[in-house]
This record gives sequence, structure tokens and C-alpha cells, in this order.
Amino acid sequence: MDQLSTTIAGEICLSKDPGGSMKKWREIFNVSQTDLAEFLKISSSTISDYEGGRRKSPGIGVVSRLVEALIEIDKNLGGKIKKQLEKDFKPRENVFNVHEFSKAVNGKVFAESIEGEVVANQLKLKETNVFGYTVIDSLKVILEVPVTEYMQMYGKTPERALVFLKVESGRSPMIAVKVGRFSTEMKPNIVVLHGVEKVDPIAIKIAEAEKIPLLITNKSLEGLKDALKKFEE
Repeated sequence: MDQLSTTIAGEICLSKDPGGSMKKWREIFNVSQTDLAEFLKISSSTISDYEGGRRKSPGIGVVSRLVEALIEIDKNLGGKIKKQLEKDFKPRENVFNVHEFSKAVNGKVFAESIEGEVVANQLKLKETNVFGYTVIDSLKVILEVPVTEYMQMYGKTPERALVFLKVESGRSPMIAVKVGRFSTEMKPNIVVLHGVEKVDPIAIKIAEAEKIPLLITNKSLEGLKDALKKFEE
């Protein structure tokens, strides 16, 4: 097993909820239970039972096979997810504060946790999951960070929420997300504007065009981090 496979397998085996961790990584690799089961030549119900905790915790042999299957399936599709995970990720900590969740968090649950108000794509929020979040200093990312470094905001996976601080209307952060998509081929699953009272209509139009749920919250930054910390454990 290579370093990435070993890291993923180790996380699953050491997790308090190995089934939930298995599900998290399967969803990060965007592989369905059916496709994974077919690749492993087992039933999809077996995958479901492991992920749901209905089978005893899998041994390292089972976990190794599962991880190698995810990476091989990704390789057959171009290997984009593996490449993202293997990047030498050293984010600018004064600009990007990256947090990863232990398992997928539904968009509606995420919004409720941060007392977020949905201003675009409310229906899509219910069918959206996030695997982490990044707190971003809006002024610094716009003024100091070149577009080529925007990938740093996505951590291990773009299936996350981007929380923009120091926001006046939301237009600039959404433009940054749109520009970043063209340079990185990535976009977040949710965007949160912190402390904004009235969202610029252009920001809402960009969110709608990109099909990204857009939220606003006035919860204190420390309160927001405390609310989300439970998903990191």
C-alpha cells in the first residue's frame, strides 16, 4: 500500500466509528455502494452493513481491499481525487483555516448548526453533504493570494463549506469561487458569508448559476467553530 492508502486505512481502523469512516471515504471518492460492491465482487448489502455498523468492525484485510478498490476505481476515471489528496497541502494559515469532518454532514444539519439562513438554492441544500469546512479571510484571499493557490482552500476535498469572513456584500467571495472553478476545476458544496446583512444580487446569481447553496450567518466566529467542532471528532 502507498502512503495515501495507508493513511486512509489507518484512519478507518483507528476510528471510533469505522463504518462511518468507510462511508466518508467512499463518498469522498464519489463511488456508490453498488459500484464498490461490484468491483470487490461482494453484495452491496455487505457494504451497507459495514457502513451502518450492523457488522462487526472490519479487519485490516477488509479495509485494505476497500481502500485499494476506491483508489483503483478513481484511477480508472483519471485519478483526480487521488491527485488532490496527495498534494503537498501547506495552506496559508493566515488566509485558509482548514477543518475536516470525521464523516459526511448533511447540508441542512450544517446550516442549522451555524444558525445559517439560506439565500440561494435552499432545495439543493437538503441533498448536499460536506466533509469539512474552510474559514477564509476574504480580504486577504482577494488581495494577496494568486488564483493558482486557490486549491489550498479545498483541503482534502472540495466537497466542503467555504466560510468567508470580513464580507460586505458577498460579491467578491462568489466571484473568487467562480474564478477559482475555472483555474482548479473545483467548486465547494456550500458557501457561507459571515456577518453580512444584505447579500449582493450578483452573489446570489453566481450561486444559482453554479448550483451552490449560499448561506449567511451572524453567529460569532468562536461560536461557529464550537458548533462545528463536534463534527470533527
